[in-house]
Amino acid sequence: LLSPESGISVSAHSVVVQLAKAPDSTGPWEKFGFGPDRSALQERLFVTEENVDGFLGTALCPSSCSQSALESQPLIEVLDVSEDRIQIRVE
Repeated sequence: LLSPESGISVSAHSVVVQLAKAPDSTGPWEKFGFGPDRSALQERLFVTEENVDGFLGTALCPSSCSQSALESQPLIEVLDVSEDRIQIRVE
């Protein structure tokens, strides 16, 4: 993490934590943990095409699915992610 660019904003109804990667850190973040202390962290995934594919693949076809069912699954593509929306295309 890059300390000067990271920060916290607290209001009456929410908290925003802004994290900035150090210049030598590459690639997208896949997940993060949060909680009151290290022993009680909950894991959450960032919205990425791979994470959406994995989530929907598990939800639409559990581990007991056949190979033909896996091949007929829809193509899912994350087009845009912003503060107030996510746009996903399914073929």
